[in-house]
Amino acid sequence: MIAWVTTYLIWIMVAGFVAVWLFAEDRRGKLYLGCSAVAGLVIVLILAKIAGSLYYDPRPFTVAPFPKPLIEHAADNGFPSDHSSAAGLIAVVIALRHRWYGALLGIAAIVLAWSRVAAHVHHVTDVIAGLAFGAVAAVLGTLLVWWLFDRTRLLTWSPLARLIGAPPTDAPGRADEHRQ
Repeated sequence: MIAWVTTYLIWIMVAGFVAVWLFAEDRRGKLYLGCSAVAGLVIVLILAKIAGSLYYDPRPFTVAPFPKPLIEHAADNGFPSDHSSAAGLIAVVIALRHRWYGALLGIAAIVLAWSRVAAHVHHVTDVIAGLAFGAVAAVLGTLLVWWLFDRTRLLTWSPLARLIGAPPTDAPGRADEHRQ
């Protein structure tokens, strides 16, 4: 059971994200949610790469007394947990828009993190850092998308306006020129 959860729960979480994106969002919400997830993914990859280069934590099965992992895994740096990072990102991006679905995905993220430790492929610090990096990246990605779309009026003057059905207007700054 632990091996199954460790291997497949992340895919169930991705399916949950897609389901929320498809059925719980309007056109504008889909754009916000999708862009927030992509921005968060880029941010979490950068955070994980930096953290992994600054701190090395060998996998539990590579150090004495050599616990046998429940799944096949490379004997590389376990810090931070990529699965936990992705799970944290998915849960928080959804939670910022839909609390109930986000809470369910948050529970799934914690279960996934626990299963990675129970399967002897990560230490507790690896999965906690992964969940934290995913959460931070989700918040930063969502803020970045909010700033780009709402503060710069990107959605009202770009081709993206057609995607959400908003009538395009002049580019920022140009509307002020016409008023003078």
